[in-house]
Amino acid sequence: MFLHLGENVVVPMKDVIGIFDVESSMYSSDTSQFLRLAEEDGFVTRITDEKPKSIIIAEIEKKSIIYLSPISSKTLSKRTKLRFED
Repeated sequence: MFLHLGENVVVPMKDVIGIFDVESSMYSSDTSQFLRLAEEDGFVTRITDEKPKSIIIAEIEKKSIIYLSPISSKTLSKRTKLRFED
């Protein structure tokens, strides 16, 4: 099964490590610093130029990739058929 992250980007569900809400995740300076360093190192893939609503961490072929998606974490979670409490 695949998870559609926006535009033409899909990842195998088995490769998804976590789905996070940008708004609640960015309260921590550690998260901001982590994303900045990951982007500098080439691990971040921005799906569109739109403001991201979710952060998806995946491991594809033994390489970690962080996707910034315009689709909300709640919608992505529903697509996985997993239910997370608010």
